[in-house]
Amino acid sequence: MSITMYEASVPVFTRTLTALRAILQKAAQHAEARKIDPTALLQARLYPDMFTFTRQVQIATDFANSASARLAGKEPPSLPDTETTFADLMARVDRTLEHLRSFKPQDIDGSESREIVRPLRGQPHRFTGTGFLLQYVLPNFFFHAATAYDILRHNGIELGKSDFIGPID
Repeated sequence: MSITMYEASVPVFTRTLTALRAILQKAAQHAEARKIDPTALLQARLYPDMFTFTRQVQIATDFANSASARLAGKEPPSLPDTETTFADLMARVDRTLEHLRSFKPQDIDGSESREIVRPLRGQPHRFTGTGFLLQYVLPNFFFHAATAYDILRHNGIELGKSDFIGPID
């Protein structure tokens, strides 16, 4: 039995972003309950040269949006990076989940050998659909989703591994 490009992308993005949305909700509730200025969490980072929590969420959603579109041979949606609240970030995740629901397996399956050109370190890099998804998109997507989780956990939000993974089907 083999796995399809659709199965390796859209459901994976959907599951992780659904869990990320729940994490955002927990963080918002934590800030409210403890009278913490949400901006302190939204602008938190693990190290001075790393992106903020807000930017980590934006990048994770960008990877899910753009990868699914490019694998389907479509132009990805453009989401401006204007979020300043947990509600804004939850809405961004919701828009991304809505975008992912617009894809059917037949839109993405068969994209294994589709050429996808993306800039890496300022230079165009040519990928096959499989290489793009497995070697570029998924590692980046999980890096930014996990870093968002890590920032909140580091700042005292009561989160566990199951919050990141989400419910097991």
